Amino acid sequence: MKNIRIAAGIIRNSAGDIFITQRAADGHMAGKSEFPGGKIETGETPEQALVRELQEEVGITATRYALFQTLEHTFDDRHIAFWFFMVEDWEGTPWGKEGQAGRWVAQAALDSDAFPPANAPVIARLLAGAGQ
Repeated sequence: MKNIRIAAGIIRNSAGDIFITQRAADGHMAGKSEFPGGKIETGETPEQALVRELQEEVGITATRYALFQTLEHTFDDRHIAFWFFMVEDWEGTPWGKEGQAGRWVAQAALDSDAFPPANAPVIARLLAGAGQ
């Protein structure tokens, strides 16, 4: 079984909207919505991976972020450990730098059914805190 470590950014603007992207059609959980991020490379901290992945995927440089939640999820063929970071300050404008669709969604309008199942606890926590 593969063990994968992932750092993901919950990019939230001052209006409380969150930038999400769509998973590639040819990848695991194809077409699902996701918080941008990716694999933590050997020798990288989750924070370093977050900054690198957000630069690569959505063209921003995260300048202020905090760990929001960690969780683990096991699929039939892989075990994934996630580090989700709340990113509230960055340089640049997020966009689908790798050709993926990206859009802003109101935090209260996040739909856990549109995301991979491992994201459900994070989305539930975001929905509980929407409007605060």
